[in-house]
Amino acid sequence: MNKIALLLPMFFLVVLGCKTEEKAEKSTFLNANDKVFHYEGRTEQLTDSSTVFISPASSVTFNTENDSVTLYLKSQTSSHNYISVAINGEYLQRYKIEPDSINKIGIKLPEGSVNGIGIYKATEASNGGVIFLGAEGKKITEVTNIPNKTIEFIGDSITCGMGADIEEIPCGTTDVWYDQHNAYLAYGPISARALDAKYLLSSVSGMGMYRNWNDEDTAPVMPDVYETLNLDGNRDKLWDFDQYSPDLVSICLGTNDLSEGDGEKERLPFNKEKYTEAYIGFVKGVYERYPDTKVALLTSPMISGDKGEVLLECLNKVKDAFADDHTIAVFEFDTITPGGCGSHPDLDDHQKMADMLIPFYKDLLNQ
Repeated sequence: MNKIALLLPMFFLVVLGCKTEEKAEKSTFLNANDKVFHYEGRTEQLTDSSTVFISPASSVTFNTENDSVTLYLKSQTSSHNYISVAINGEYLQRYKIEPDSINKIGIKLPEGSVNGIGIYKATEASNGGVIFLGAEGKKITEVTNIPNKTIEFIGDSITCGMGADIEEIPCGTTDVWYDQHNAYLAYGPISARALDAKYLLSSVSGMGMYRNWNDEDTAPVMPDVYETLNLDGNRDKLWDFDQYSPDLVSICLGTNDLSEGDGEKERLPFNKEKYTEAYIGFVKGVYERYPDTKVALLTSPMISGDKGEVLLECLNKVKDAFADDHTIAVFEFDTITPGGCGSHPDLDDHQKMADMLIPFYKDLLNQ
């Protein structure tokens, strides 16, 4: 028999084996509306199969078996934006998302295991959306360990993580006010992850309960924007509250109501009655949407002295207004010296705040 004929079957086996291996290793792209992707926070699906991250720390999570993954994102506005990425629950880094083009972010992953990928909006709703188009990798699958409990964090710039991430871009080195935002590492998400809870941030920098940082009565305040999708007061797009039923709603609003503004624009003295009345009305709205939730009212780590005492007095009045019907608690922060930009907490401060809050939240959730 011809020796060449005897070798042919083995030759074909080798070639076919190589092709099979190449096929198995091939990465595939899945667009953002694929069912494997799990979203949290205020997001919106677009008609082109992409998804917009709107609120701070809004996110998508998924698994992949590849040793690398490529993420496809772009800024929805003409300005840059930021995302934070976590691998297997560990923070990796923050990425700048440039406008007017698709940003391809390639990430090396640990080999030989299933890796969990999390993409989180580092900025807030007022910075415009971050569009997630999809991801490319090997065997992209859905996450299976989604927490059962949910915490919603309502607040201002502190809750957004504004001015916190100063290692890469120090304060004052750019003209962009949100270059140090990192909502993923703000006190709320840190606390929720420690308690194995999902989280939703409904927070806007500069916002107050009855007046904002440098405005007396003309700009919308939290009660005006809370039910709008983009937290901007535009009632053409409303947030679907049926998407969540939080076990706990944590509210940290008062820093801007009590602020002196920029010192140039006319500012009336803080009105305890207006603040307390607005706060009680807002909490009533929370209970109308989430009848079985528990509510935490937080003081401000940026306020102390006489103002801190006034704030605590007001919050206790709000608590007392619901004492007969609901589980509601007040938390008073220890004084901290903020190390971030614009007298905001830095990342270390946010960790300290979370360390204070975690036992408080845990007790409240277990009541």
